[in-house]
Amino acid sequence: MGHILKVKQKGNFDKTYNFLTRNRDKLIQNILNQYAVIGLHELVLATPVDTGKTANSWGYEISKTNQGWRVTWTNSNINEGLQVVMLIRYGHGTKNGGYVLPNDFVTPAMRPIFDSIADEAWREVTNAK
Repeated sequence: MGHILKVKQKGNFDKTYNFLTRNRDKLIQNILNQYAVIGLHELVLATPVDTGKTANSWGYEISKTNQGWRVTWTNSNINEGLQVVMLIRYGHGTKNGGYVLPNDFVTPAMRPIFDSIADEAWREVTNAK
């Protein structure tokens, strides 16, 4: 004669779901923070140096949005209401009528960081069980 196993469950998994969600968010923040610090370091190294003020004005912010997570690298060096890093990157006219050519140092510095993030995310997706 066969055995019968009865399982009864009462309640829901809200606490478990909330716990896993919080820990997932912490894990994502930790991973993004690692890449943000690496990106910050690369931007500091890649920024053209005159006085060093622009290179030393980099920072970053990590935020959760409706679409997911976002890392924003910032530069607080402002001169006459203009972001100096944008003037360097995209070029600008000078007061005496000259023109400073653009120097897009940001893209080459950040491309390896973005590629690494994409590679790691792809590994996580393909290795998920």
